Amino acid sequence: MTVRPKKVSASRSRRLLLIDWEDGHHSEYPLAGLRAACPCAECRGGHEGMGKAGSPDMLEIPLAPAAKAELENMEGVGNYALQLVWKDGHTTGIYTWEYLRGLCPCGEDHQAT
Repeated sequence: MTVRPKKVSASRSRRLLLIDWEDGHHSEYPLAGLRAACPCAECRGGHEGMGKAGSPDMLEIPLAPAAKAELENMEGVGNYALQLVWKDGHTTGIYTWEYLRGLCPCGEDHQAT
């Protein structure tokens, strides 16, 4: 069962996406890491790269030269995901709650949640 967020916010000054989860866990994601770990087909190298579980290691992927990690907007997608809109014009990444939970850089294993 996927854990859902209670609150999602962005701190542009700290360059972080902040999520408070239903189970009490708190996650802080660096925006540059989220941009680099974008789950869309273009960023994952085609459709075969999509749908893979997220891991904190993905937050360490260097950004492509044209990519900018400046968050312009974020919108909920149904009750299962978050769409991040980047100032470089990239808008196709849909970050599911499960994917984001797997990316959590806190060091805990969230794959079983």
